[in-house]
Amino acid sequence: MEKKSALILGIETSCDETALALIDGKKILANITLSQAKIHAQYGGVFPMLAKREHAKNLLPIFKKILETANFLIPKTKSPKSEKLQEAKSCKLKAILEREPELLEQFLEFALTIEKPTIDAIAVTKGPGLEPALWVGINFAKALATIWNIPIIPINHMEGHIVSALLCQNESSKFQVPNFRFPAIALLISGGHTELVLMKDWFDYEIIGATKDDAVGEAFDKVARILGLPYPGGPQISRLTEEMRTSASTFRKTFPPIPLEWNGHAPTPVFRNVLPPFANTRPFVFPRPMLKTNDLNFSFSGLKTAVLYLVKKMDKLNDDDKKNIACEFEDAVTEVLITKTKKALAQFNAKTLIIGGGVSANKNIRGAFENFAKQNNIKLFISSRELATDNALMIAFAGLLRLKAGRTKTGEKITAQGNLKINDDNVK
Repeated sequence: MEKKSALILGIETSCDETALALIDGKKILANITLSQAKIHAQYGGVFPMLAKREHAKNLLPIFKKILETANFLIPKTKSPKSEKLQEAKSCKLKAILEREPELLEQFLEFALTIEKPTIDAIAVTKGPGLEPALWVGINFAKALATIWNIPIIPINHMEGHIVSALLCQNESSKFQVPNFRFPAIALLISGGHTELVLMKDWFDYEIIGATKDDAVGEAFDKVARILGLPYPGGPQISRLTEEMRTSASTFRKTFPPIPLEWNGHAPTPVFRNVLPPFANTRPFVFPRPMLKTNDLNFSFSGLKTAVLYLVKKMDKLNDDDKKNIACEFEDAVTEVLITKTKKALAQFNAKTLIIGGGVSANKNIRGAFENFAKQNNIKLFISSRELATDNALMIAFAGLLRLKAGRTKTGEKITAQGNLKINDDNVK
């Protein structure tokens, strides 16, 4: 898709990352992401109002740094006329940012004292996500649009993850979206989502599969909590499994799934006999939920419950126990994701696979899909680890694509939509 150069400011505040990016067409001028993970770790998860407060505190300092990095920070020359104009704009800004008083105070002290940068549009996440957090980014975008008189492009967070997987860097360090064949299947895996999306064309989506309960990233966090690991749990599980897979002391190998025993509605892990040292097998096996169903949906709650039941039956977990559990859990998740995605590709005769979202940073999942794509002649686009988690670059580039395609919905009243679906923004 050919694009003319345009200067886009991207804003992302859907969860616990405060992120801004500035792009000039294919070139990245500035990109900053500030994670709140350490702040929320003591609570074992993200608190929406705490995330909102941190966004309001950090947006303006990050914005200032973005402008400095791009050499756009130019002090405004004062005049009687400009002072009257500033006073009028201040009244509008107070109405926009009335729920973020700290951000309002910073905004009035800084944003009205600089010259307008040559930015063409602001792309901001409108959902899905935590609504209190989303509102901070949206209101910040509205405030900037008010003083600069430029358009806002509302972006679906999940579309951002698709775009992040498509971004390719060329030899001149510029980013572009390559051509690929439609239809394409997008697998979106994060802390809040597990979805299979049929991409019929640009901006034309159909959700063909989704989780019935826990998202895959949520399951990772819950299993990590069961094992006594700190938040966020995904990287902790990945660390343990990597240690297990590379450890010469355990000689663990991956085997095909083993039939499971079931106790009522709850999956029960199968225990093996006491193993001799360095045995090349698993001490237990977890279920692969909905692996053989005819649909393309997922379920990870039962898998998490199987881990919980196992841990309760064990007197005390040592380091090797935790590694074995983490490894088997990760293998179960990977097998389900691969199987369902393979079924979706075959059902819709798609040869292009796009994988985005924070869980796509998992080394084992990435490797499994890379092998699968190679063996089945599938063109795979997967987010780099740097762009897998929430970031403003993906929002800025999604805004650029929509701007060039004339799909910006400039007349839309922008509101935070916590439960927004990707197909809610289809081409009309």
